[in-house]
Amino acid sequence: MSREKFSIGDLVEVNCAHVKTGQKTSGWVPGVVIEADYRMAAVRFDVDVYSSNGWLIPDRILWLAHGSKNIRRADKE
Repeated sequence: MSREKFSIGDLVEVNCAHVKTGQKTSGWVPGVVIEADYRMAAVRFDVDVYSSNGWLIPDRILWLAHGSKNIRRADKE
């Protein structure tokens, strides 16, 4: 497992349930790291996202552990 660390301002993609074209779907969605500590990173999204147990996250911010298979750096295009 990679232990890549993320910093505030990093553009990332997170594999989670989210709303796309009005429908709930799962997959990779872009976001930006808004807070980070030694263990976790908080990612803010422009779309509605859901927690792993299916709850809608009102502030659109998910916390993920550094090195999680569900977070990766976004391609810079």
